[in-house]
Amino acid sequence: MNSDDNILLSDPQEDEENVLYEHIRVQADKGQSLLRVDKFLYLHLPDTSRNRIQNAARAGFIRVNDKQVKSNYRVKPFDIVTVWLDHPPYDTTVEAEDIPLDIVYEDNELMVVNKPAGMVVHPGCGNFSGTLVNAIAWHMKDKPDFNINNPEVGLVHRIDKDTSGLLVIAKTASAKTKLGLQFFNKTTSRRYNALIWGDPGNNEGRIEGNIGRDPKNRLRMAVFPPDSETGKPAVTHWSILRRYKHTTLVECQLETGRTHQIRAHMASIGHPLFNDERYGGEQILRGTTDSSYRIFIRRCFDTCPRQALHARTLGFKHPKTNEWMDFTCPLPDDMQKLVDLWEDYSKN
Repeated sequence: MNSDDNILLSDPQEDEENVLYEHIRVQADKGQSLLRVDKFLYLHLPDTSRNRIQNAARAGFIRVNDKQVKSNYRVKPFDIVTVWLDHPPYDTTVEAEDIPLDIVYEDNELMVVNKPAGMVVHPGCGNFSGTLVNAIAWHMKDKPDFNINNPEVGLVHRIDKDTSGLLVIAKTASAKTKLGLQFFNKTTSRRYNALIWGDPGNNEGRIEGNIGRDPKNRLRMAVFPPDSETGKPAVTHWSILRRYKHTTLVECQLETGRTHQIRAHMASIGHPLFNDERYGGEQILRGTTDSSYRIFIRRCFDTCPRQALHARTLGFKHPKTNEWMDFTCPLPDDMQKLVDLWEDYSKN
């Protein structure tokens, strides 16, 4: 998920004469427990990092019941939390579009969908139609209590455009709050399948390293030392599923959910995802130099023209029943065919 690309906050302005405009308004429900306002907004605004919210509070952009508050203000039942900026709101209204959805599970509180590779999750940055959110809006268009433009419902987390797999969508404000807390507290279970270049050697491992924007390339994320003040803490656990000649199929379990986490972490240990253009995986990194091998690799790239990453499993507690729920979806056709090619190549 590229949450920091959708910037909620502008640079703090200290000129008191600047006119401010209300951008966000969220009212706490009657069952709201005492919760820091930065954490409260973080749970309701998946597009925005907690650090940006704290910056907004320091700049005087966050109010509760029309009074400026600091990040440590504790939200109470029925509090009205607003965010004000120094420019008018942009028109970000989401339009419903008749786009097919692969719905794995659905009830009155939530639905789990299997997103195909190539579909952007949320409108923005040149992709204002054809997204998963546009499709959800169409699917829910006959539900009067659901408004896709209400930040209190909808996407709970995200995956990259060219990553396929499972996502959970909240249909009610209560469901989004409770599911969001599970992601925030790292009590969900998420496992990804990835084809990587090379063989890590061990059968399993753990990668710990802060993830932040690459100062040399804002489209990439970079990995920094765990004790660094740069980036956000991130931990990925990986294990071997199948070794091929020059590539390996691995399972990655997320302990945290940072932007490009698996892609950046695997690249940082010298094993980028196969055909991951942004992290160097679109080159021949292992193998021979003969023409037949180059032709084979080109065929593999054409078969799966994206990073070979799939969000295969998702587990969480149901926000209403508290029952643990597990979902699994198989590899999509392009990634399965890619794996089959490497299986045949390794045998022959």
